[in-house]
Amino acid sequence: MSTELPKTFEPGPIEARWYDHWEHSGQFRPSRGEAEPFTIVMPPPNVTGSLHIGHALDNTLQDILTRRARMQGKDALWVVGTDHAGIATQMVVERQMAERQQKRTDFARDDFVAKVWEWRHESGGQITRQLRRLGASCDWSNERFTMDEGFSKAVLKVFVELHKRGRIYRDKRLVNWDPRFGTAISDLEVETKEVAGKFWTLRYPLADGSGHIEVATTRPETMLADMAVAVHPEDARYTALVGKQIKLPITGRLIPIVADEHADPELGSGAVKVTPGHDFNDFEVGKRAGFKAGEMLNMLDAAAYVCQTQDGLVPDELVGRERFDARRRVVELLDEAGALVKVEDRTIATPFGDRSGVVIEPWLTDQWYVDVKPLADRAMEATRSGAIRIVPESWAKTWYNWLENIQPWCVSRQLWWGHRIPAWYDADGTPFVAETEAEARALAGDDRELVQDPDVLDTWFSSALWPFATLGWPEETADLKRHYPNDVLISGFDILFFWDARMAMQGLEFMDEVPWKTLYLHGLVRDAAGQKMSKSKGNTVDPLGLIDKYGADALRFTLTAMESQGRDIKLDEKRVEGYRNFATKLWNAARFLQMNGVGPSASIEAPAATQPVNRWIIGEVVGTLGKLDRAFDELRFDGMADAIYHFTWGSFCDWYVELIKGSFDDETRAVAAWAFDQILVMLHPFMPFVTEELWHGMGTRPYDLIVAKWPEPKASVDPAAKAEIDSLIDVVAGVRTLRAELNIPWTATLVPHVLGGSDAALAQLRKGEAILARMVKIGVPIAADAPPAGSAQILAAGATIAFPLGDAIDLDAEKARLAKAIEAAAKERDSLAARLANPAFAERAKPEAVAKARADHETRSAEAERLSAALARLG
Repeated sequence: MSTELPKTFEPGPIEARWYDHWEHSGQFRPSRGEAEPFTIVMPPPNVTGSLHIGHALDNTLQDILTRRARMQGKDALWVVGTDHAGIATQMVVERQMAERQQKRTDFARDDFVAKVWEWRHESGGQITRQLRRLGASCDWSNERFTMDEGFSKAVLKVFVELHKRGRIYRDKRLVNWDPRFGTAISDLEVETKEVAGKFWTLRYPLADGSGHIEVATTRPETMLADMAVAVHPEDARYTALVGKQIKLPITGRLIPIVADEHADPELGSGAVKVTPGHDFNDFEVGKRAGFKAGEMLNMLDAAAYVCQTQDGLVPDELVGRERFDARRRVVELLDEAGALVKVEDRTIATPFGDRSGVVIEPWLTDQWYVDVKPLADRAMEATRSGAIRIVPESWAKTWYNWLENIQPWCVSRQLWWGHRIPAWYDADGTPFVAETEAEARALAGDDRELVQDPDVLDTWFSSALWPFATLGWPEETADLKRHYPNDVLISGFDILFFWDARMAMQGLEFMDEVPWKTLYLHGLVRDAAGQKMSKSKGNTVDPLGLIDKYGADALRFTLTAMESQGRDIKLDEKRVEGYRNFATKLWNAARFLQMNGVGPSASIEAPAATQPVNRWIIGEVVGTLGKLDRAFDELRFDGMADAIYHFTWGSFCDWYVELIKGSFDDETRAVAAWAFDQILVMLHPFMPFVTEELWHGMGTRPYDLIVAKWPEPKASVDPAAKAEIDSLIDVVAGVRTLRAELNIPWTATLVPHVLGGSDAALAQLRKGEAILARMVKIGVPIAADAPPAGSAQILAAGATIAFPLGDAIDLDAEKARLAKAIEAAAKERDSLAARLANPAFAERAKPEAVAKARADHETRSAEAERLSAALARLG
């Protein structure tokens, strides 16, 4: 028995109740040990994070695929977990300590790490609670964490094994150094900003006193560690100077003039200062000039304060100064020495730490690196062979380009929170790499004192193991055998290199198989105007706020409908509101069916039907399922949403429900119940909450919708029924448009005159006479050779149909009204066209103003055309 649904659809209580039920009844991972596996892993959000709109998109798409696979009877595993987020988490805990006037260094390392674990247990679950509000149906019973015991074991094993294979080594190279946190950071954690700065031109004298050479820089303090000046080998101005020496101002250091193609003769003086210890380009120039990394000068310490260089030539008054204070003083000293030629204002692209907010320094330091070139070659081969399919394919070129030009990967970080590097050093600095200290001592072979490397591994190093380490590797678990490789990865393109490519490389290296068969890359979620969201712009969208206002189902469907391959999403709140209305439409349709004695369907297969309207809706279900399945196969999420939306709102709610009003016999109830059940099943992956509520609201069920069977109608489209009902729909739509455009009152019955002897159309209208009379109030159809005087015509049901209007409206008055409306619409259309054609408007107006004018022009043009067509109908 069904319980009557409330009049109003309220998503909040429904969502909370059903999610709790699903999770605690084990519905997210029902026991299906013998079923075909389906596996997808959630990109692990930072344990410090909170749900943003990008998470909402990414996880909605994953949930759609998982819910459908579950309904297909598969052993659907959606792996969930969080990333320990080394630098972000340490920063959060240190900030809390600072509020209590404490510092990290006040504690022993183990004590500080214990405090981080304490924070994680108390406050680190915010984003997982928020993912539940979105409806994410992942396997929470096996939630993973990149620092949990099993995963940590996998991380250490990979590091040690890569070292054994010669893939991991220690080297002195330049890194992105964050002076605030005192650690190397990845390119992803560097945010480049345009800032107002200066461009200093300096005069460096030749050591033999024969002249000078000019160089320019945005960081004059780095001249304290200059080691050369480079000129282009084909620059005739400097050919005779190559090999000569310069005596630097301030330090007095003698440095050579070298030939290198990095110097551009067209830029400035054509000569460039070379500071290999503090600039990435200069580092390469320095190596080509013969400087070994260990010989390159370093004039900054880990906190970006000036330190003494190896040659001891930095003046004492500069040692210990903060870098920007040192810059000020160096410029003064250069000016006093007559070495400052000029200073220009420039806008400088400057790297900042995305979390620390301080300027990043290229810094020469010893770090651990992975030689990823051999791994990258395997990833490229897997993609070329089709073992990895990239969707959309347009991203493949970017994928190959990065892998072909890949550089060694710096994997060490100077933090306390994270996977500590499993390397122990003796007094001479010789490293012994092993999973445990005992194994390291065995490698050392004696009782010498060993000290473990204080650094931790880059967070991306551990997350690269996510597809197999979460399944129990290095142990040969049942889940690993069944669920590796994964079926698909859903990812934002912004982490294509930092995570996706590294997973491909590590999966092939350690599992000898790709981590997933398909890589789907979605776009960014932008604001309604297409601008990238940022806190500084104030245009960010809080997904939880949208869920509070419209419900999770509405947000999920919006993101799905707007996710088009290769395009970013312009998120407009009106779209979310519109899909909340879609959920309400479905709710009201369910209430209407209930009131007419329709309950749950008795079968998964389509019931027998003799009436055309019922055979028609069965065929529409079959057609919609075909479109939906094809869209799933092609990972076209917008196509999925389009198929189910137009069938539900249009074919079922707008037409079938209207066509069967007042005609609920046993057959119609059975077909209506079955068709509505198919809607709930097909729509469930996209709008899980409202569909589950309606599934049970329609009557007693033997199982929840979340584990219901994906549709198998075992029916086909009936061409005759389709032609008949489509003709009726065509006529109803045409007459409704006619009444609306010509202001024909609904009290007037219109008599259709079928022109040109179209017997088939006449027969169709007569068969649907009762429906047409009820829906659009037209009378008995008449065959006619010519349109009666004062009639309007429509093209419908494959024929021209005329309706005499003399008794329904004042024809002359209606013609005058339409002519006046056409004139007004055309006038505004032409005014907007003139504004858009004016170059000054396009150049000076805000983009949103131009877009609005263009949209208004299209609206007025369409209105003028529509009204003109209406006037033409009146003859």
